Amino acid sequence: MDRQRPYPQTPSPSTQPPPGWLERLAVALRAAPAGAGATRVLAIDGQSGAGKSTLAQALAQRLAAPVVSLEDLYGGWDGLEDGIERLRSAVLEPLAQGRGASVPRYDWHRGQWAAPWELEPPAELVLEGVGAGAGALAPYLSLLVWLELDPDARRGRALAREDGELYGPQWARWEAQEDAYMTRERPRERADFVLSVSTHEDLGR
Repeated sequence: MDRQRPYPQTPSPSTQPPPGWLERLAVALRAAPAGAGATRVLAIDGQSGAGKSTLAQALAQRLAAPVVSLEDLYGGWDGLEDGIERLRSAVLEPLAQGRGASVPRYDWHRGQWAAPWELEPPAELVLEGVGAGAGALAPYLSLLVWLELDPDARRGRALAREDGELYGPQWARWEAQEDAYMTRERPRERADFVLSVSTHEDLGR
């Protein structure tokens, strides 16, 4: 098993978040109390294609922090809720107890679980993915960010990803789970930052 998953690569300049976002979020995170043991956790939520992984990669570089992606934890196209629970039980709860975590990792191309990667308790951790703002995870979070982008732009970005050929046929199936999650959990309303990807504005709560 990997002892530590590599830090994300720097996003291309065309997709980089505004530098002001990174500085504001880094300062806010480091001013917030730790929620998972000694680890300060910043969670990035938003619908598919909003730019969560791009912001997470850039912020991880800024903080020198590891990233946990919920995409690794869903376990398939019907697994949004299961992914939230895996994140809580396999990652955040061990960190809250001062222990390392074995982070699950799903292989979407093979349709099966791969070997987990080992995460020792970091000073800061970035979470990203649909479901990162779920109420069950809130006690472990130091900061919650919600990203917004209009539906057409989100769909275009999602399908333009390297794995977009996997996503296209499943868009409606996954979107239904997102809609149910947002209706029930209302993560936007609980976010500390609501950021518009198209205008680079902080929209408030």
